[in-house]
Amino acid sequence: MAGLYLIVDIDGERIAVTASDVESVVELDTLTPVPGSAPHILGLSALRSRVLSVIDCRTAIGLPPAKEPRREAMVVNIGGHPYALLVDRVEDVVESAGEPAPATTLPSPNWAEVSRGMIEVGENIFLLVDPAAIIEGPSRRAA
Repeated sequence: MAGLYLIVDIDGERIAVTASDVESVVELDTLTPVPGSAPHILGLSALRSRVLSVIDCRTAIGLPPAKEPRREAMVVNIGGHPYALLVDRVEDVVESAGEPAPATTLPSPNWAEVSRGMIEVGENIFLLVDPAAIIEGPSRRAA
């Protein structure tokens, strides 16, 4: 899995997502709530004639909600369904020459269920996360 990674910020943690898992990075305009949905599903949004389910990464990981509204998201396609994963900030795409290593330390226990390991880029080490595990949310992972 050496290659390109998208670096994003979630709750002050700089994390990595395999770039090939990400279709695009967008700023969401309109969000339509879906009554009765799981707490980590914020609603639906339209992007280029497609309807995206919008997932709050913070809530999905079990972290406190953001104090300020957020609009930046990474779009992923899991099981043929498009999702917008709302993050605090999108940073950059970086290249890592090495393979992911097992995660030896986590920012908090909440990250364990979504972690794929760690990657090293220069002097930085990033937690590598699985977008599909974030989409599942805490209630489905617990079941």
